[in-house]
Amino acid sequence: MKRNRLRSSIKKRKVRITVRNILFAVIFIFIFSAAASLGAFAYLTQDLPSISDIGSRQIAQSTKIYDRTGEVLLYEIYGDEKRTVIPFENIPQYVKDATISVEDDNFYYHPAFDWRATLYALFVDVVYGRRIGGSTITQQLAKNLFFTPEKKISRKVREIVIAFRLEEQYSKDEILGLYLNQIPYGTNAYGVEAASQTYFNKPASELNLSESALLAALPKAPSYYSPWGPHKNELLERKDFVLKRMEELGYIDEQQRAYAEEAVIEFAPRASAVIRAPHFVIAVQAYLSEAYGEDFLRRSGLRVTTTLDWDMQQKAEDAVLYGAERNTERYQGHNAALVAQDTRTGQVLAMVGSKNYFGDSEPEGCVSGTDCRFEGNFNVATQGLRQPGSAMKPFGYIAAFKKGYTPQTIVFDVPTEFAAGNPRCPPIVDFSNEDTACFHPQNFDHVFRGPIRLRDALAQSINIPAVKVLYLAGIDEALDVAHKMGITTLNERSRYGLSLMLGGGEVTLADIVGAYSVFAQSGIYRPQTLILEVADVGGNTLEKYAEQEDRVIDAQYANILNDILSDVSARAPLFKNSLNLTTFPGREIALKTGTTDNYKDAWAIGYTPSLVVGVWAGNNNAAPMQRKGGSILAAVPIWHDFLSRIIDEQPIETFPRPDPIITEKPILNGDYSARAQIHTILFYVDKKNPRGPIPQSPQNDSQFQNWEEPILSWAQVNIPNFINEYNKPVDIWNLFSSGDIQGPRIQIRAPVSGDFIGDRVYLRAGITSALDIVRIETYLNDERVDQRAGNFGTQYDYSLVFTPASLGLQNALIVRAWDSFNTMREEKIILYR
Repeated sequence: MKRNRLRSSIKKRKVRITVRNILFAVIFIFIFSAAASLGAFAYLTQDLPSISDIGSRQIAQSTKIYDRTGEVLLYEIYGDEKRTVIPFENIPQYVKDATISVEDDNFYYHPAFDWRATLYALFVDVVYGRRIGGSTITQQLAKNLFFTPEKKISRKVREIVIAFRLEEQYSKDEILGLYLNQIPYGTNAYGVEAASQTYFNKPASELNLSESALLAALPKAPSYYSPWGPHKNELLERKDFVLKRMEELGYIDEQQRAYAEEAVIEFAPRASAVIRAPHFVIAVQAYLSEAYGEDFLRRSGLRVTTTLDWDMQQKAEDAVLYGAERNTERYQGHNAALVAQDTRTGQVLAMVGSKNYFGDSEPEGCVSGTDCRFEGNFNVATQGLRQPGSAMKPFGYIAAFKKGYTPQTIVFDVPTEFAAGNPRCPPIVDFSNEDTACFHPQNFDHVFRGPIRLRDALAQSINIPAVKVLYLAGIDEALDVAHKMGITTLNERSRYGLSLMLGGGEVTLADIVGAYSVFAQSGIYRPQTLILEVADVGGNTLEKYAEQEDRVIDAQYANILNDILSDVSARAPLFKNSLNLTTFPGREIALKTGTTDNYKDAWAIGYTPSLVVGVWAGNNNAAPMQRKGGSILAAVPIWHDFLSRIIDEQPIETFPRPDPIITEKPILNGDYSARAQIHTILFYVDKKNPRGPIPQSPQNDSQFQNWEEPILSWAQVNIPNFINEYNKPVDIWNLFSSGDIQGPRIQIRAPVSGDFIGDRVYLRAGITSALDIVRIETYLNDERVDQRAGNFGTQYDYSLVFTPASLGLQNALIVRAWDSFNTMREEKIILYR
């Protein structure tokens, strides 16, 4: 084996190492001291600790994480060090080889430091501004034993001197043994024995190759790579990297590497007594590790005050645990998660990432991240990418309101094929057609309601109108709204189609709760935060919460949405017998639910102006729940249970009301019949400019035929005498193609322009129109003297007798007429007194 050749080579080169030690030390000190004198070197190295007593090292102060009051200690990072020193010969060779492979592959050849690695690390730091490891195992041992993690050249020089002294006093094996018994592996575990007991619940002597490689992967960033944290997959990837390095260096062969990569690693459950609000704390720890670094967290004694409301957190954990156990029994839904956020600040008040962080209820053979229905340590709230179902709809509706559509706008809820132009997908839907190229979604209750206002369609979470809204608003526009409101996923725009409105993309619970907070605050975005303050051991503030806000949605559009989602009577048809789970007497609360296909994910996001609470229920492995009802049965009860525990402590508030919306187009104002015509909304509006002129060739819209035909079929069934009475007076398509729809034509027969008038005016006019005449107005000198509304048909003899209030020498008489498309024309004559 290469290991035996390695030992032989070490003995032959031992003599040369002593000479090279001095040379390398001089080179290093010259580079980093930049012409320092011997006196400076003496100054830097004075009062160095003695290595004779290796136990007299500096005591690290642990970082403490508190709730928002600063009184409840949630967790102590690196507090109460756990360490069991074991003899070098009891440490498995796999652990030694794996550690050397990834930390210092030239350990047995170089002196106390590797000048090449040090120079390269310096180069990367200076040129690219990125810190990489350049220290040898001996240097790391020296740093861990005697120094703070301050990044100064003086400390580096002192560390090198101590490293040389260690090499003079101890053999390489002894140094490696000290290192493996000393280094932090995370979760208060110091040394390989404590790490093995902590992570695998067995002594280090029983570690296999895969487990040894995983432990060797941890010291680079123990908090970041924690198997109980959000970066478990990255830890497993780094474990495979260690195995690859071991193969490259000859410690293992290809077959051993492949077997170890595929081996299933079973982690011991984390002890519950040492951590409160574990999912929240792990998220905080991950942030701190990225912001301040592992060494700083381990030694510097930070005091971290978080946003967590401990009382609210306990109630959230109880609600989630009880609700998930209920879902398991009734629907085979094994997990749930909850996030509560203060909408006025963006501060997270409660976070439950799974039903029981310390629980162990997985089926035999469950492999983490693949077929586990429930993993207690997995934070679904921040890590779980789940399809939000109908909880995605508000973003599309906001985009539609921004474009000019109104809550009163009418669309038809009829079976619709949205794969326009595909001959395999005919406009008249056949729901037995399972061709994946087609897209004809069902409503949750398989009921189609015909003409419906957007307000009712959103409140009742009806699918067909929602998909039409997304088409009218635009997919890119809806995604822009979502991203501005804080959704950090949904970045593969080319992947999403109209199914996006039904949850055809993945989000996290934390993100969608933060986004709904923008609705609650009438369009104001505030970044989601977990931290109130971070202070060092001396009480100096390193960071502190500061309010940030940005208006990302016009208040009118957010207020429209809030008005819809808080309307209990509007959502009553959706919840039916479960309506009591969505209401709290005397409280105005908006609520949106979501359920994905086959009931894989259930959502409930409800909010007041100051608090938003989101709940997810389902299985981690995306297995469907076994009873229909989705969010109403699985997620809403958890949401209601939690809110009922805290609602009395919340202020009584109401949402600001939206301004009245005035529009002239009948279809945007709730009139779908256009007098005697029934058509899709695409007949009346240009989807890019709904309040602008009617489209001259609506049939050119790619979706027109697919939307129009089902509507006409619906009308024939649901409107008496539709074929005889509706769509009969005119051939609308010939009118469009000929350009004949230009508004009513008015001919004033009497008086005649230039006539002289007296005390009374006798007016007669003939009005003709391609479409029905619906309104007539007459003005004299800009003063209205007559107004009529109704259905006057396509030909109308208009007469009027009136007494002018006042006359000038020259007087303008104007007659105006409107057709059923709201197109107006006028005729004007001049009369003299």
